[in-house]
Amino acid sequence: MVMARTTGGEYVRRKSPETVEERDRTTSLGSRELHVLAVDDSHVDRKVIERLLKISSCRVTAVESAGRALQYLGLDGDKSAVGFDVNLIMTDYSMPGMTGYELLKKIKVSDEF
Repeated sequence: MVMARTTGGEYVRRKSPETVEERDRTTSLGSRELHVLAVDDSHVDRKVIERLLKISSCRVTAVESAGRALQYLGLDGDKSAVGFDVNLIMTDYSMPGMTGYELLKKIKVSDEF
């Protein structure tokens, strides 16, 4: 047993420091998990972004192109596409086919967002 101080300033008795960190993480994010869509044509960069965000208790969906991002969001023109809710989109600027800026412009003008 250890006594640990949480980010809220209160002292709690825990079996291990990890449980205190998990409790603080849940408190700061609330009960809702942040869903991030990461768009990057570099496999290495996608994996780095994915790991960093998962450490922060985010749910991460990583895709390799702007076209895949639009498909995931249900904005690719396919009427049967479902589309998923995301809270944040992180995108590379320079990608083949469509830049990150063009992707964000398409998302912004859509009726869905």
